[in-house]
Amino acid sequence: MPTVRLALCQVNPTVGDLDGNADLVRAWSRRAADAGAQLALFPELVLTGYPVEDLVFRRSFVAASRAALTRLATDLAADGLGDLPVLVGYLDADGPPQVSADAEPGRGARNAAALLHRGAVVATYFKHHLPNYGVFDEDRYFVPGDTLTVVRVGGVDVALTICEDLWQAGGPFAVARQAGVGLVLTINGSPYELDKDDVRLPLVQRRAAEAGATIAYVNMVGGQDELVYDGDSMIVGADGALLARAPQFVEHLLVHDVDLPPAKEPVDAGGELADDMRVVRAKVSDILPPAPTGEVAHGGIIEPVADEAEVWQALVLGLRDYVNKNRFPSVVLGLSGGIDSAVVAALAVDALGPDRVVGVSLPSQHSSEHSRADAEELAKRTGLDYRIEPIQPMVDTFLANLSLSGVAVENLQARVRGVILMALSNQEGHLVLTTGNKSELAVGYSTLYGDSVGGYNPIKDVWKTLVWRLAKWRNADAERRGETPPIPENSIGKPPSAELSPGQLDSDSLPEYDVLDPILIGYVDGDLGRAGLIESGHDPAIVDKVLRMVDTAEYKRRQSAPGTKISIKAFGRDRRLPITNRWREHG
Repeated sequence: MPTVRLALCQVNPTVGDLDGNADLVRAWSRRAADAGAQLALFPELVLTGYPVEDLVFRRSFVAASRAALTRLATDLAADGLGDLPVLVGYLDADGPPQVSADAEPGRGARNAAALLHRGAVVATYFKHHLPNYGVFDEDRYFVPGDTLTVVRVGGVDVALTICEDLWQAGGPFAVARQAGVGLVLTINGSPYELDKDDVRLPLVQRRAAEAGATIAYVNMVGGQDELVYDGDSMIVGADGALLARAPQFVEHLLVHDVDLPPAKEPVDAGGELADDMRVVRAKVSDILPPAPTGEVAHGGIIEPVADEAEVWQALVLGLRDYVNKNRFPSVVLGLSGGIDSAVVAALAVDALGPDRVVGVSLPSQHSSEHSRADAEELAKRTGLDYRIEPIQPMVDTFLANLSLSGVAVENLQARVRGVILMALSNQEGHLVLTTGNKSELAVGYSTLYGDSVGGYNPIKDVWKTLVWRLAKWRNADAERRGETPPIPENSIGKPPSAELSPGQLDSDSLPEYDVLDPILIGYVDGDLGRAGLIESGHDPAIVDKVLRMVDTAEYKRRQSAPGTKISIKAFGRDRRLPITNRWREHG
């Protein structure tokens, strides 16, 4: 039985950076070759980054992707890596974009994979199943493939697949079984959601059983706007056994030796198979690069971490990549002494280091002494650049010229704070981080152009109850490592308050968060209606109040900053509701 040393290159590309992404492939192919790999694979659309969204419609971008692929094949050979078969994802097209007047049925942009060998593109595959749910709009962009590509590599038949092909039964994996392949390579751009790592392994095991073959699953890592990719690449045997698994949220080279059945069919075999897919076979080489003598390569199996650790890593990576890939030198945020700004500050310091984080205390006459002290204490614990900018003189100037009262005065304070943060951003080049959690965004508990101001929100998709859990986990994790916990205990333990009026608490306007969040999770994430929420045990009067707040706050959410997605349904591309909308869940 042939043994093949696989290298799964779990890397972090950048959308649109064709040259940089090609260099990434070259560098990690070198690392794979140095580890004795005989076949290397990279994530979905690694050459262009993923998702490219409406860049697909630019013919110049498609042409640049195809040219970059050809150039990469040549460069790998020039690097002395020509004998190593390398599978990469790229953007291709065999016709005009589907939105153009000259569009052709069955032709257009393709989410593609290419096998590079000895300076040439020796095989290609077009993604068959196109996801069109949640954050995915691939029916908008791509035309599905109808052919399974099987390549003969070192005496083993290997099928090529891409991401969603794995998530749907039938199609390429069913055809792979009929084609008699021994190995299926699946390249992925699968975004992170909490507990998704628990779903992936059983899914890969089901597809391995369906294909009757070993599966090598490589996933992207890194942040792209609101998405973050967690890696979690793995190899699963035809019998469902987990052979190797990579860590989450870091670039990683997973090298593992797999025993595979020898090919049986002649290379020129093919024809129509099930699911309207045709099989095309190609021969790469009878002889692979020789594996080094010595010990068998074992990639190891990384065990998943606790939920809070997983979410924290996702938020740190999403923030770091958003800042760095968009070339911001630093970030600035308002430090209120409360739990939300404390968690965002700790995330920012973990992501960027204290030298790139500016925290500004913006006290008014309603800011308590403990809140000021808690903000200062967090700054001392984390080492960030701490500043104090009192807002009361500016608020008083407004009030001397405007007759305002009640909520208008509360909102004025929030907006003065937003103006100061944006002024510091303009003056010093920082990216402003906003600190509203998902619970507040859901019910509209924020001030437009005030506390909602900012270019990125690291906790946009984090429910308030989870914010507290994350804070406690981060402090406990610091203590386990013998470090100073970054978040003051008082910020965690005190009742939440916007401190915009005397004695104000969040509970004056909202149900307690341990009551509020389950209703919001059911309504927002689970799409439950009023009846379903009440059947779940929630108080009808509270349900009616909460749903009314959620429905009338859509205009605020439409204007909110992007933020890292960690749930099954984040505000933004995941949940698209009309602002002008008279439908209500009536009692």
